[in-house]
Amino acid sequence: MIFKGLEVSVTGMAAQRIRIDIASSNLANVNSTRAENGQPYRRKVPVFQAILDKESELPVYQVRVARIDPDPTPYKMKYDPKHPDAGPDGYVRLPNVDPLREMVDMMSAIRTYEANLTAFNTHKDMLLKSLELIKV
Repeated sequence: MIFKGLEVSVTGMAAQRIRIDIASSNLANVNSTRAENGQPYRRKVPVFQAILDKESELPVYQVRVARIDPDPTPYKMKYDPKHPDAGPDGYVRLPNVDPLREMVDMMSAIRTYEANLTAFNTHKDMLLKSLELIKV
């Protein structure tokens, strides 16, 4: 029970790291008009899940990424008849990635990661101070 606060912070940091990785991948593929399946890249979105620790006396929740879903919003269309991926109408389907949205998501994930790190360090410091009191 004494280390549950550390576990909660660690799971939060791990989830936010995945969120940062996904936003980075989305940004890296903002112009990818042909992915492995022959379609334009589709933005990915992490889906989080809260996990209740049933062994704990108090309700303690941890978080994890349950899955990574494709964003169902439609592709962007751009008229460029000379592009190799242009359709017969001259339009190219571009990924449904908005760089501004990805940057905001990434900044939010970084701030949340930092908050979890601060909580982890505070809890760790409290445990160390408690050990010092016991030694005396």
